[in-house]
Amino acid sequence: MNAAVATAIAFAVYAAGYLFYSRYLARRVFELRDDVATPAHEQRDGVDYVPTRPAVLFGHHYASIAGLAPMLGPAVAVIWGWFPAMAWVVLGALFVGCVHDMGSLVLSIRARGMSIGKVAEGIIGRRAKTLFHIIIFFLVALAMGVFVFVIAFLLSPPTEAAQDSIRYPNAAFPSFGLMLIAAAIGFLGYKKGISWKILTPIGFALLLVLTYLASLDPVIEFLRIADPSIAPGVDGWSMILLGYALVACVLPVWTLLQPRDFLNCLLLYLGLGTLYLGVFVLQPDFVAPAVQLEPEGAPNMFPFVFIIIACGAASGFHSLVASGTTAKQLDNETDARPIGYGGMIGESLLGLIAVLATTAGLLTVGEWNETYAHWSGVQELGVTVALFIDGCTTFLEALGLDRHLGGTFISLIVVSYALTSLDSATRLLRYNVEEISETLGVEILQNRFLSSLIAVGAIGFFAFYEVDGESAGLALWALFGTTNQLMASLALMAITLYLLMRDKPWYVAGIPAIAMFGTTITAMTTNTLGFIDDSSWLLATVGSVLLVLAVWVAVESVLALRRHLKDGTVIEDLAVFPDAENE
Repeated sequence: MNAAVATAIAFAVYAAGYLFYSRYLARRVFELRDDVATPAHEQRDGVDYVPTRPAVLFGHHYASIAGLAPMLGPAVAVIWGWFPAMAWVVLGALFVGCVHDMGSLVLSIRARGMSIGKVAEGIIGRRAKTLFHIIIFFLVALAMGVFVFVIAFLLSPPTEAAQDSIRYPNAAFPSFGLMLIAAAIGFLGYKKGISWKILTPIGFALLLVLTYLASLDPVIEFLRIADPSIAPGVDGWSMILLGYALVACVLPVWTLLQPRDFLNCLLLYLGLGTLYLGVFVLQPDFVAPAVQLEPEGAPNMFPFVFIIIACGAASGFHSLVASGTTAKQLDNETDARPIGYGGMIGESLLGLIAVLATTAGLLTVGEWNETYAHWSGVQELGVTVALFIDGCTTFLEALGLDRHLGGTFISLIVVSYALTSLDSATRLLRYNVEEISETLGVEILQNRFLSSLIAVGAIGFFAFYEVDGESAGLALWALFGTTNQLMASLALMAITLYLLMRDKPWYVAGIPAIAMFGTTITAMTTNTLGFIDDSSWLLATVGSVLLVLAVWVAVESVLALRRHLKDGTVIEDLAVFPDAENE
């Protein structure tokens, strides 16, 4: 089948979903209003709570959720064929992921900008809050520890043991140049009052110039030096990245987070626009089979195609972003529709291009069969990133773009979005630490500098601590997909209970919650039994603990539902909803 035709159909489905389903959610389900004050106004502090223009906030939200995962997951899941991956990326996003993201954002802004963990306390109960906090801490620290390792790997110069094709040290030049440009825009825009309409095109033009310079052969050769005394290796880059995350975490959002994310978003708009244009110009056929039920060495398609794709269709991490940084900056309640629902469509578009790049960007059937001959061939994160970048570069070549420049541009998108997720997630982990300290009554951890150090330390543990010669993050990465989907199903449970308590159509979140929880528990059980069979005791132990936590939260949710059905309480606003008692 022609990939361009399939893409056009997907675009039509996206448009219908946003025009009709998101309008139904906004008007009939969540009843968004433009005459109520959001937490950004009521609790404005100039650091975390800052009312932000919708276009800028969309850029932050989109850049924060669009990290490595929507590129990596679909690039692996296509081993079962292009059709299951594309169907779940598109339909899963519209009916599960978008509802999850928009609902998490709405719940947070109606609960004083609290995180989904704190919101769970009011809806489900105090024990649920603690369980959420444990799962959130593990999920974010693990994912960002792996992100640090992968970014450091991509930026470090190749050695004799490493292939040039999966190292992109030249991406460091524009990636860190972007931070300086963003900091200048933040200062000039917020402190000097210079219009963003002037600053944004100048900053974006400078970023494109840096990208072009980084693609030149002399720059590439200079940055590909392998002497660790001159260029940082993986460990060196990891330390640099953790230091950056710490600084970005404590700074006010307007200094770096907002302008950098907005420029990043413009970069991704340009990237996605040119990539999809390349698809329509190239008109490639799919070289992958539509469906491949039993790839060699791979687990069953059900439920693992849903777990592997994760962020490309539905992601629990998004509920942390929506209820963490985004809810504290939302200027108007009605903005939750384009930012929450629309942002997830943007993420899905990134997942869709990953499907296309790895099933139509590899131009021959032989190339695809060689790459996806066995499950083990797509388990290395560096290899998967290289597949995504190479496939995307093929689409850019169709537009006449030099392959060096195209590869640098795509690698910049990969690295810059991973960096965006890193510093946003570090801030979210800081919030989580502060909420845990509130529960424990340890007031000293409310200090944002100390809580930031703890957050960075946890990420550093997963990046540096080794288990059997491998970083703890990579050793436990097999648990990321199920933990992430577990978080999504739990957030959907909270949204479902909230809608029930407001006597609204609960099934828009309830049906996805049940489906997500069922597939996730099935995958977690299968994985845990497999870890035991393989004597992978670390994975088996951590996986078992997560499985127990998942079932526990589900039980707490059922008890909360039972209490609601018994007393029939109808609430209007979480901010005035009393904490549920579990006793």
